[in-house]
Amino acid sequence: MGHEVLAEVWRGDFLESVHHGTVVATDASGSPTLSVGRPDDVAFPRSSNKPLQALAMLRAGLDLDGELLALACASHSGEDFHVGGALRILASAGLGEDALRCTPDLPIGEQARARHLALGLPAAPKYMNCSGKHAAMLATCVVNGWSTESYLDPTHPLQVATRRTIEDVAGEPVAQVGVDGCGAPIFAISLTGLARAFGRLASAPEGTLEHRVAAAMNAHPQWVGGTGRDVTALMSALPGVIAKDGAEGVYAVGLPTGEGVALKIADGSSRARAVVVVAVLKRLGVDVSGVEDLATVPVLGHGRAVGAVRPSLAVAS
Repeated sequence: MGHEVLAEVWRGDFLESVHHGTVVATDASGSPTLSVGRPDDVAFPRSSNKPLQALAMLRAGLDLDGELLALACASHSGEDFHVGGALRILASAGLGEDALRCTPDLPIGEQARARHLALGLPAAPKYMNCSGKHAAMLATCVVNGWSTESYLDPTHPLQVATRRTIEDVAGEPVAQVGVDGCGAPIFAISLTGLARAFGRLASAPEGTLEHRVAAAMNAHPQWVGGTGRDVTALMSALPGVIAKDGAEGVYAVGLPTGEGVALKIADGSSRARAVVVVAVLKRLGVDVSGVEDLATVPVLGHGRAVGAVRPSLAVAS
């Protein structure tokens, strides 16, 4: 992929490092209005795909709403209510946690992981950040009478429906199929397509399944991320906005105006993602005063801030 500098790492007045990447913003029609890098190159959206996967499940007949639908869109921190929510989704379909095929893991939230380790608890699929999505996938299979054993196979009816939905809302064909960290298929699209899809979800009319996904995420941001998570802070502070982080430096945002934003940090680092997103939202005229603490990331020296990660001029100007 062709990338440009999106963020700079300053230690005092010395430019220590840079993060290359690509970022794009699209308007309500899905056309790019701002881009840095090569937004038409394809990438795996990783967990930024989850709201699109949740939409596919609703289209396939899953009856999920509110915080549990938000959890289906989540890379949750593994807090007690997240884990309990995933088990509730499974129970509603007559399934137990042994049905989960996601990778056994520890909670990704710092507080939840520390507590987990202090209690001496083992890694398990229910603690993995994708367990809400997997529970919803299994519930969708039960609704349709599909196999719950092979739901991670790319040829499974659930995954075929997911691919079809992603292509529909992104407005382009899937370019590549891979295996995500949780074991589910992951579908590569362009960052332009990802931004377009998020704009469509965030601006969908009331009564549509797209609106149902967006409304659940915005009303229950704690269920999409968790304590101390920037994606939760963004949706808590910005009415009508949906946001989803993804592994390998991916982030996607949808605005109620129909505008969308998608980015990928080339080195896969997560530390510059929110910095770039906030700068782009500010350029789009969004009031980001409620998330100013995300506009930079402190660079530490001897335990105190001695510099910051900041958006590059190409992004901020």
